[in-house]
Amino acid sequence: MKNIVLLIITIWFSTQLIAQYAPAVGLLGSTAISKDSTIIHNWAASCSIERGWINIADTSMGKATSGDYDKALGKADNATISLGDGGIATLSFVYPIYNGPSWDFVVFENSFDDFFLELAFVEVSSDGQNFFRFPAHSLTQNDSQITTFGILNTSKINNLAGKYRGGYGTPFDLSELPSYSQLNVQHITHIRIIDVVGSVDTTYGTVDTALNMINDPFPTPFPVSGFDLDAVGVIHQVVGINAQNNRTTILEIFPNPTTAFVNIKTSEGGELALFSQLGKLVYKSSIIKGNNKIDLSSLSKGIYFGIINTTKFKIVVL
Repeated sequence: MKNIVLLIITIWFSTQLIAQYAPAVGLLGSTAISKDSTIIHNWAASCSIERGWINIADTSMGKATSGDYDKALGKADNATISLGDGGIATLSFVYPIYNGPSWDFVVFENSFDDFFLELAFVEVSSDGQNFFRFPAHSLTQNDSQITTFGILNTSKINNLAGKYRGGYGTPFDLSELPSYSQLNVQHITHIRIIDVVGSVDTTYGTVDTALNMINDPFPTPFPVSGFDLDAVGVIHQVVGINAQNNRTTILEIFPNPTTAFVNIKTSEGGELALFSQLGKLVYKSSIIKGNNKIDLSSLSKGIYFGIINTTKFKIVVL
């Protein structure tokens, strides 16, 4: 009997160790990405909002009102738009996002510490019409409600935006999505952020991929109710389309704008040509598949149009 009990305890303890996710900012194993990270090459360019309720259990309070859609655009700066309970933000980008090595984009919220966390589901689309959700998991207990200013343990949350404090984003890897016929993970045009209603009351609450109730601070009966979206940063972006055969060419150019050197990472080698706004050829060289560091310090400040084979793009020199 003692052996059986010991075996059960060992299995339970092992399960608890395994069923943990990345911890808070600054701790070993954290996946948090700073808003100033050099791996972020672009930010959301447009955003549409469907506001949710201040308190879905008392709709007489109306809907969340804090912030405008433009607070979600550009670099993360702790200026946010509040979605409200179940509110939705749909963002688009200058260039599509593609499934590269490791993380592909990162979502920022403005939590003031590592414990008061407001969460959101993340979905992606290749056409702006059909959206597909990242598998998300919450291991937080759901026997009792986390109240308005209650706390969460970051290591019990996975693939839910809002996992990290303000200034540090939650990253997402497109390779974690199942295969869908209507989704091209090499050409993501839209990202949708959907506030998690963190009530453990099944009348209002939402569940994770394993159908566990997600418990987060509820209610938050203020104009800043729900998930507070700060920004969405792009790590892997498709800069151009190969017009000759309609094939997507993976092309990253960073930093852009630049003051001297620019990195050009491409899925195809070939010939690089840069032209002034008057159409004059100002730079020409061969590039290889992979990463190329190009010295543009000899060019005057301005906007230049580039071509690699038949893929077109733009570079700004400051």
